[in-house]
Amino acid sequence: MTERQQIQNSGSNFTQVLDAAARLPGARISRAAYLRTALKRHCTEEQIARAIAESPAAAGIPLKVINEIANTSIVYETSKVTGLSTIAGIPGGLAMVGTVPADIAQYMGHMLRISQKLAYIYSWPDLFADDGEDIDEATESMLTLFVGVMFGVQIAQGGVARVAGMIAGNVAKKLPQQALTKGVVYPVVKRVAGYIGANMTKKIFASGVAKFIPVVGAVLSGGLTLGTFLPMSKRLQKHLASLELTKPGHRTDETEIITLGS
Repeated sequence: MTERQQIQNSGSNFTQVLDAAARLPGARISRAAYLRTALKRHCTEEQIARAIAESPAAAGIPLKVINEIANTSIVYETSKVTGLSTIAGIPGGLAMVGTVPADIAQYMGHMLRISQKLAYIYSWPDLFADDGEDIDEATESMLTLFVGVMFGVQIAQGGVARVAGMIAGNVAKKLPQQALTKGVVYPVVKRVAGYIGANMTKKIFASGVAKFIPVVGAVLSGGLTLGTFLPMSKRLQKHLASLELTKPGHRTDETEIITLGS
């Protein structure tokens, strides 16, 4: 098997996990509902309406508030993933996983949840175009890049930054489909998927042994802790907060990430 074929096969393994996780009940976040709930304690109704119609950045919401909300979401999702209780406890949820080990799919489901929340509060457009069971290719590609950033895949950061630039430049209200499925960003997506998938061995798929990739190790088998999910979420937060998409002209001097507990 050639190196290219190995990368393609590995990427297919990761995609299988991501797709299974995206079908789990509760894995998808309503952008409008999340923004309304997250902003209601901090903003006027007019600001909330504009944040939903356009973006939190366009609504002029201070980055300090955005970071505070992001931190709250990270703490919430971290507490949930630690016990793997939210998705696993929903009747019929695990039946949707299929051939993907339940613990891996559940963990990925929480990664998708925090990725969406952070994306929406940092002014990204809706990632899911519809409520269908299957996710479209552009959304799958974008989520792959977000997960790549969480796991420290360097090229994923460049991919996310490039997509953010396209969205900001075109004032787009949706993902750039062409770039993510056939264009300039797509090769990066395939490499990121291959890198992550390369660590999902046949042993994992056959037995459900909880060793997702090296940074996670065997934590899944005993329950996730703050030492894994939290820093990965913070890594994605830091990257998203650094992008031009989140800070139009009125935010050029607001770049500091607020740390948890501050």
